[in-house]
Amino acid sequence: MKLLFISALALILSSCNGKKQQVEEPLNSTNELATEDKIRTKKTILFFGNSLTAGYGLDISEAFPARIQQIIDSTGLKYEVINAGLSGETTASGSSRIDWVLKNKIDVFVLELGANDGLRGIPTEETEKNLQEIINSVKAKYQDVTIVLAGMMVPPNMGEKYSKSFREVFPRLAEKNDVPFIPFLLEGVAGNPDLNLEDGIHPTAIGHGLVAQNVWKVLKNVL
Repeated sequence: MKLLFISALALILSSCNGKKQQVEEPLNSTNELATEDKIRTKKTILFFGNSLTAGYGLDISEAFPARIQQIIDSTGLKYEVINAGLSGETTASGSSRIDWVLKNKIDVFVLELGANDGLRGIPTEETEKNLQEIINSVKAKYQDVTIVLAGMMVPPNMGEKYSKSFREVFPRLAEKNDVPFIPFLLEGVAGNPDLNLEDGIHPTAIGHGLVAQNVWKVLKNVL
């Protein structure tokens, strides 16, 4: 069932547009940034990804980052979740966008990108380079930030060699950068028609709840 899901990904994910997205507006000056940092009462978790993070086809309140916020609130932890997902995002476009997103102080950065690269057959070396550049940018801007990396897979019709090479990019980057790793974001959701929208690839509200559990298994140890 998982392979069927990943095959369907090639037809839709790279061209879809999220229904609703939320990206925190950057501050306009260094002085404003300093003021913001002084009055912050909560630490910030920023989710940086594509349509899966953005919550394609759903209200943003149903996407898995919002579910993470609900879990956090229930525990009494002082963290604010920011959804910076953008449908159709590739690692290259993410690398170009990252500096703008980092204008506001963040404490935890969850990186979910790469699927659209795989669907386009972009060389895995390029995907890995772009992801590393994003990680480097985050670390350079905020040295004390914690980065969490989410893994992804590509359709088997991309070829066994490419599929294997792509899949191995993510754990290798996680080990190289010594960051917490989510092996497969959609574990337990991919390929299940009851947990995905009619397109067969984007999780329903219930599916996003399960994705949030996949993320929380790793993120709870960070927080």
